[in-house]
Amino acid sequence: MTDNEPQPPPLQGIHHLKLPVSDLDTSLTFYERAFGARRIPEADHRRTSDGSLYAYILVVPGLGTALELRLDPERAERHRLFDPVTIAIRDRATLDAWDEYLTGQGIAHSEVITAIQAWLIVVPDPDGHRLRLYTLETHGPELAPDEDNPWVRST
Repeated sequence: MTDNEPQPPPLQGIHHLKLPVSDLDTSLTFYERAFGARRIPEADHRRTSDGSLYAYILVVPGLGTALELRLDPERAERHRLFDPVTIAIRDRATLDAWDEYLTGQGIAHSEVITAIQAWLIVVPDPDGHRLRLYTLETHGPELAPDEDNPWVRST
């Protein structure tokens, strides 16, 4: 790019993330238990035509942006096994603490998996979205990634 080429206007970061869900209350309970999420009732989305509720907005500690759970069962099913969000975890020790926490909460999740450059845990939500907890701490080439692990394969 040269100084004479047009530049895009500035961005201000991510406003919020949105996940399709088949049941708002089931998903809310999961995100509260798994990630300490808190619903913001005044931000609930309702249709103006009939007042029906179609989305919850959540604050998730450490996520850095809001999370919208959008009632859309068909889309939630189509995205099953997809990994739309990867959340940064400081290091392997913190990831091990997540493993213990999730186990203690009775929340299904993968074992600690060796990824291409770091380690991760996969946490499926009630609709099968695979949320990844991925360490910022990396490992060297002496550790081969576990590419055949069913938690990281999409099929």
